Amino acid sequence: MGINSESDVSANLQIGPTDQGMVRIYVEGEGIDLPLDFEPDEAAEIAEELMAAAEAARGMGRGQGERGGKPGKGGRR
Repeated sequence: MGINSESDVSANLQIGPTDQGMVRIYVEGEGIDLPLDFEPDEAAEIAEELMAAAEAARGMGRGQGERGGKPGKGGRR
């Protein structure tokens, strides 16, 4: 599966600090139980990459009408 491949798999995503001073991204779904721990600096780099990808995706959607994505604005999980 690649970055542009659609999937019917759904999962929950949780992000938060651990009691060990790490940042955990926790993915849970059908047959998936995946805790990923990162040093705070690594987590900040991931956040920057997410922001850059979001901005690029916004740019790709401009001028193409309402295509793809989820309805609504700015929801957080």
